[in-house]
Amino acid sequence: MSNLLKRLISSLILIPIVIFLIIQGSYLLLLFTLLCFFISCYEWYYLTQNQLHKIYGYLLIFFSFYSFYKLSSDTSLVFFVILICISTDVGGYFFGNLFKGPKLTKISPNKTYAGMFGSYILSILSFIIIIYYVDNSFSSKQYILLVILISTISQIGDLIISYFKRLAKVKDTGKILPGHGGLLDRIDGMIFTFPLVYIVDLNNIFNL
Repeated sequence: MSNLLKRLISSLILIPIVIFLIIQGSYLLLLFTLLCFFISCYEWYYLTQNQLHKIYGYLLIFFSFYSFYKLSSDTSLVFFVILICISTDVGGYFFGNLFKGPKLTKISPNKTYAGMFGSYILSILSFIIIIYYVDNSFSSKQYILLVILISTISQIGDLIISYFKRLAKVKDTGKILPGHGGLLDRIDGMIFTFPLVYIVDLNNIFNL
C-alpha cells in the first residue's frame, strides 16, 4: 500500500472523529485534547536532546492545546483555523510535487516556492468557499488577513518541526498515524497557529 493511500485512509477515519469530538465538546473533547497533548510531549521528548529546547517545546505544546481548548466553545472558529491549516498543508504538498522548482530552504529539502504559493492559494480558495457556501459571518475583511497570517504561521511551524527532525536525523516524529508519521507531523502548523488565534481572539484584534 502506497504512503499516499495510507494517508488518505487514516485521514478519512480520523477527520470524522475529530469533527464529532469538537462538536460534542464536554469531557470527551477534554480527554481527546489531553491524549493528544501527552502524545505530542512524548514525541517531542524523543525528537530533541537539548534540555532547553525540551522545556520551550513543552511550554509551547501546553499553551497550544490550552488555546485550542479555550477556543473550542466557538466551533466555527476552530473549524476555520483547522481548515486553513489543512489547506496550507495540502496546497503545499500538491503544488510542490506538481510544479517542483527552486527549493525554499535547506531546512526541509522537499519545501519549494511553488509549494509555498500553493499553500496560500488553496487557503484563500478554502476561505472563499467558506464565506460563499458555508458561513458568511467570516466575510469581513479582517478574516482574509487572518487567513494569510494563519497560513504563514502554519508554514513556519512546519519548517520548525522539520528543522528539529533534521537535527535528530529522523523522517517522522513518530509512527502513530499510518501514512502521516507522528502526531507532531500532522499538527506542526496548528501547534503554532492556535496560540496565535487565541491571542488575537483574546485581545479582539480582528473582532472575531
